Amino acid sequence: MTALKKYARLETTGLWLPRPGEQRREVVVSFGEASLVLSDLATGLALTHWSLAALQRRNPGEKVAVYSPGPEDDAELIEISEPAMIEAIETVRSAITRRRPRRGRLRFITTGVVAAGVLLAGIFWLPDALVAHTTRVVPFVKRQQIGTSLLKEMTRFTGAPCASREGLAALDRLTTRLFGSGAVQVVILREGLAEGGSANLPGRFLLVDHRLIENYDTPEVLAGHLLAEKLRTDLSDPLARVLKGSGLTPTVTLLATGDLPAGTLRKQAAEQLQAPPVSLTDEELLAEFSRAQVSVTAYALSLDPTATATRGLIEKDPVPPARARALMPDAEWLALQNVCSR
Repeated sequence: MTALKKYARLETTGLWLPRPGEQRREVVVSFGEASLVLSDLATGLALTHWSLAALQRRNPGEKVAVYSPGPEDDAELIEISEPAMIEAIETVRSAITRRRPRRGRLRFITTGVVAAGVLLAGIFWLPDALVAHTTRVVPFVKRQQIGTSLLKEMTRFTGAPCASREGLAALDRLTTRLFGSGAVQVVILREGLAEGGSANLPGRFLLVDHRLIENYDTPEVLAGHLLAEKLRTDLSDPLARVLKGSGLTPTVTLLATGDLPAGTLRKQAAEQLQAPPVSLTDEELLAEFSRAQVSVTAYALSLDPTATATRGLIEKDPVPPARARALMPDAEWLALQNVCSR
């Protein structure tokens, strides 16, 4: 402590009372290492050490200062009349008092720590917990409404979805073959998605780029992207993704009113078009293609024509192309390839 260094060489005399009833005795009073040292006047031998941190003054404000070694010990006393020594002791005692933790300050600090913990929980835990709760309670009909609203907002970027009657009829038969009747609703977009891309929306909407149809000779590539996208919706709830991107307030609004704000829908429409796809492992993909009895090779080559990154899929194809059955008649595939002609 700076104060101790400043007064390290300060000494004076004082009258020491070792215990009640004894004769007071003149001693040398000096600063020690964090203590007040009382020494024999004749021999210089230390008689006792009093901790500066525990030192108590028994007569504040009086000219001759009386000190005891602690708050509970008023039997042993020292009287000091030297003003410089009294000033030094009081300076050190004040510095120690300021550094000592206070009950009120400790309570304030504890309260602050607890409040900060609650705030951090609100920042990092509450949004995820609220999203998880909301996705559990929002019914499928509301999910479809949200997906439809997002799709409507997306038309500002994508144009109207492809809607040839014959093409949509062929598409419906293909999706029934892959997933069963009414399991998903596939929307073919003219633009907005990355080339060869796909996406999904709440309400079991699967979005695919028209080039997945027009640029390939057979439906296996389209089927593969649909299987992969449906798998993503099974592994990662599309509504949860939308709510996490929207923030806390829109999520609370949906929970309270049953609707997302229009501004949130517009913002999320743009973000969902460009959102990176959820990663899928080879094992997950192979299991899904095996379930649907669809060859994975055409899909793998559409992702990487060199087959460098998708070699594992091709080598473990559960339905090798030579043994795969046609997914749809050529006439239906031709109609599907013209789904964007109107």
